[in-house]
Amino acid sequence: MPEEDEEIVASVVAGKIPSYVLETRLGDCRRAAGVRREAVRRITGREIEGLPLDGFDYASILGQCCELPVGYVQLPVGIAGPLLLDGQRFYVPMATTEGCLVASTNRGCKAIAESGGATSVVLRDGMTRAPVARFPTARRAAEVKAFLEDPNNFDTLSMIFNRSSRFARLQGVQCAMAGRNLYMRFTCSTGDAMGMNMVSKGVQNVLDFLQDDFPDMDVISISGNFCSDKKPAAVNWIEGRGKSVVCEAVIKEEVVKKVLKTNVQSLVELNTIKNLAGSAIAGALGGFNAHASNIVTAIFIATGQDPAQNVESSHCITMLEPINDGKDLHISVTMPSIEVGTVGGGTQLASQSACLDLLGVKGANRDSPGSNARLLATVVAGGVLAGELSLLSALAAGQLVKSHMKYNRSSKDMSKALP
Repeated sequence: MPEEDEEIVASVVAGKIPSYVLETRLGDCRRAAGVRREAVRRITGREIEGLPLDGFDYASILGQCCELPVGYVQLPVGIAGPLLLDGQRFYVPMATTEGCLVASTNRGCKAIAESGGATSVVLRDGMTRAPVARFPTARRAAEVKAFLEDPNNFDTLSMIFNRSSRFARLQGVQCAMAGRNLYMRFTCSTGDAMGMNMVSKGVQNVLDFLQDDFPDMDVISISGNFCSDKKPAAVNWIEGRGKSVVCEAVIKEEVVKKVLKTNVQSLVELNTIKNLAGSAIAGALGGFNAHASNIVTAIFIATGQDPAQNVESSHCITMLEPINDGKDLHISVTMPSIEVGTVGGGTQLASQSACLDLLGVKGANRDSPGSNARLLATVVAGGVLAGELSLLSALAAGQLVKSHMKYNRSSKDMSKALP
């Protein structure tokens, strides 16, 4: 620790200087992180060895990504691909610590490519925010509900909402009531941003506008959980949130046998009994798949998405059917709420930006706003398609435990580590 920082560290340890003001007081984000780290070391008595400090641009996260930094966590990034999707080849970055995941997804990509590729379609594209307001009576709440859902008022609401951004465009309002509480679910397009902040600003504009005509409206929260963000919810499964995507492929019989080491009939039967019936027995909500969240989360972390949004982004139903007299396999994944963006948040960090650039979706698309984010959503769905295909094949062939014992376990002689 440099001598000039010793006094600052001592003041932080003593509680005289709040840790959160170090960046502002020192004017040096790297220095602030170092001082904070040393203060934590002295307070806890822990060395924090193995957590790197140098080699990261702390100024890039100031005020937008992470507060009170003391270092950064390293995660390996693997590449699965090429994923042949809609006539393009993508090399998909996946940040994970789970052995076999990238290799398995890569095998799925190979099977898809050797069968002619996958195709995708984006059904919907709209981020949501649902504030909740309380009224003196349920009748009064119903009046506001009727006002918001009246098509004659949409142009006015849209004009008020769209003032928040040149990219935000109101698509609709869906309301629900619980007693005298009114939940208003606003949906809007958000360009290439994931759009949570954008839609929240638009919603606030509308709430301010409504307050003039409905002064007895008591806004309880800008988010009333009818959105619904970072929680499994039927409204996202049914209505969609973010990008709603379907991705499909036809896997040839010879590829199923040669690459996936199984057969069409076994795959179809397994999917029905496991992904459909098994998930129904479990009372699953949006979880009619083998491991969609594995691929979603790995791509999210690599590309700077909000990893907590893997909850609703991993909603997926995987369908397998025999076609061409049972010789070939039709596989599809339907994902109604993939929440991704290519600008804002963690997407601007150097490593994550590089992964987005690898996919050809870095930043905003100025010619066609929103197209980069939609393309990223289709890549996520395509990756899930590959991952589902490969894992189901491993299960059908009885390969899962064998592969994990080979690739996902340490080969070190653990007996020597025993006391």
